[in-house]
Amino acid sequence: MSSEVREAWSRDSSEASSWKTDGDVDSTLPPLRIETPRLVLRCWTPEDAPLLKAAIDSSLEHLREWMPWAMKEPSELRVIEERIRRYQRRFLEGETFVYAIFDRSESEVVGESGLMGRIGPRALEIGYWIRANRAGRGFATEATRALTVAGLEMPGVDRLEIHCDPRNAASAAIPRKLGYRHRETVQEQKETPEGEVRETMIFESTTNDEIHTISR
Repeated sequence: MSSEVREAWSRDSSEASSWKTDGDVDSTLPPLRIETPRLVLRCWTPEDAPLLKAAIDSSLEHLREWMPWAMKEPSELRVIEERIRRYQRRFLEGETFVYAIFDRSESEVVGESGLMGRIGPRALEIGYWIRANRAGRGFATEATRALTVAGLEMPGVDRLEIHCDPRNAASAAIPRKLGYRHRETVQEQKETPEGEVRETMIFESTTNDEIHTISR
């Protein structure tokens, strides 16, 4: 990690304000930290492992309906810690950018989101999940809007996509609220948590699009 990134990573979070991003000292990376009106999005650290485990373990029934990885949970704390170290390393090396979603006090993990470079050149995919007892309050929309702004400001990124199961109406509503376009529904692209092949809705937003504000 460069000295500049270390400096940004250790910067006092009290300096940030609503919708302000912090830590974008390396223009090839998205911000290490983003604050929204109700949330803090930031790169994970190993110290966050107990809070991440609590969020996952309390939401297993909720997550397993849509997230294949949740079928392998719960995990031991040491496994969560190692997972976070991989997230952190890949973030700082510019591979993929997984964010913790915290409440403003950073005392509770609300969920997780990220910018993933797995859909081809000059494009990133946004993914997200919210813990069960925080679902339905607009937190995923708030976090996704913040990452849409951050992602489209990155050099070399012209397009963002959000992929979701057509049956997951709550997830599909998020890109629509933010002004993403439904580009296509792909047949038999991904599997459900039960291993069944399913359709995938693909929404996209580009640098030429207006990002909608959020009305809660």
